[in-house]
Parts: sequence; C-alpha cells; structure tokens
Amino acid sequence: MSAGGRHHGFGSRNRLLGFGPESYMEVVAIDPDQPAPSRPRWFGLDTLDRPRLVTWCARSSDLAGLVTRGREAGIDLGDPVHGSRERPDGSRFEWTFTDPWADRAGGVLPFFIDWATTEHPGRSLPALCTYRGLRIEHPDPASVRAWLETLGLDTPVTSAHAPRVFASIDTPNGLVELS
Repeated sequence: MSAGGRHHGFGSRNRLLGFGPESYMEVVAIDPDQPAPSRPRWFGLDTLDRPRLVTWCARSSDLAGLVTRGREAGIDLGDPVHGSRERPDGSRFEWTFTDPWADRAGGVLPFFIDWATTEHPGRSLPALCTYRGLRIEHPDPASVRAWLETLGLDTPVTSAHAPRVFASIDTPNGLVELS
C-alpha cells in the first residue's frame, strides 16, 4: 500500500491501494500522533475490535441533490462536510463529502465524495491490484436495494443476519475478498 497522509482534526491517517486512475481503497486508522478529536473518530475507529471493511464511498458531483433524494427516500446521508489531508509530499487533497458519521444502514450504504478541482488520488497511485466489485449483505435486502437505486447505484444485495460489505480484489497472489 502507498503512503496516504494524515486527516488533521479527525485523529486519523491512511494508506492507499490503487486500482486505476478513478478508483482506490483507503485503509484508515487512528493516528497516535494527533490529539483525540472533539467527537468520536469517523468510521467507528474508536470502537473497532479488529480490522474490517466498515463502509464504502462513491463519487458524485451533485452532493446536494443526493442528500435531497436520500432524505425524500428516508436515507440520512447527513449534510456535506469539507475534508482535507496532507500528502507525504506536503501538497493537500481537499474534498466535500456526505457525513461519514451518519449511520447508513449499518455502513452498507456509501457515503459520497466530490473531489471538485482536486486530482483524484487514484491518478498518482500504482495500480498493482484490480477492483472486481462490491456486494452487500443485510437483514432487509429489499430496502437496501431500493435505497441504492434511489442513490443511482447498482450493487448486489443478499439477505443476512447482519449488515456487511464485501470487496473483491484481484491481487498478484489471486482473488481476495475483504469484509
């Protein structure tokens, strides 16, 4: 994985796995060199008991429209929030995204990001792996499918006891499924 950077004020840092110019995976962890933020860290970092895939993100240039459509369908994506992080070379990535603290059906609905004029992180990452797809498990798959459709997404959803997200990735060592 490539060096990512620090999320100042959020108490976290990341590493990145490139899949190509428009796609990547971000592994987020608590940054012990930052003070604890004033609220719990995003993605449930303060309460995770093991590494796992907790949510996913989709790109959009119309966050306001998505938030409105979501609210009309009973999905609370939260209000858009500005974020940034410093890259190892000192430059900054900046973005706007829907609230990563919002509970979106146990993490199976994505939060959304708008990179605006910032270069997409995937463009500067080596693409040593290939993203193959995402699938979701949820106790109420029909509702999750309807919500995803409202948000303009087509992602497989099956029934299961608890909400879970799975990502399939082709690696140099074969196909891997993360959850």
